[in-house]
Amino acid sequence: DIVRGKDLYNGNNRKGEKLEAKIKEYFQKIYDDLMKDLKNKPEKEEKRKNAEARYKDTENYYQLREDWWDANRHTVWEAITCHAGKDDAYFRNSSGGEYKFTSGYCGRDETDVPTNLDYVPQFLR
Repeated sequence: DIVRGKDLYNGNNRKGEKLEAKIKEYFQKIYDDLMKDLKNKPEKEEKRKNAEARYKDTENYYQLREDWWDANRHTVWEAITCHAGKDDAYFRNSSGGEYKFTSGYCGRDETDVPTNLDYVPQFLR
């Protein structure tokens, strides 16, 4: 939620504002690097135009943040779970009970990152 710019609990506190400003700074750098890579290269002209149209919000970079999350969620999930203890488990509720990771430490040997809560409004989780 924080990366995607959808964190409800960011609030108006100073810490949340500083975090949001830092995230915007990172995504501005990602945007600038992308545009620099696509600039002045005739073979990438179409990609540059598409990127400029897609990422026209250069104040908050919400679309870029969403795309970054889609591209990197698996790596982030692996980083989060990599140092989990042997007996640690992530539970997902279902009508049949609870599900645990299948096995393994780093990334928990999951082929699919659990995205069941990605787009559920934060206040409902």
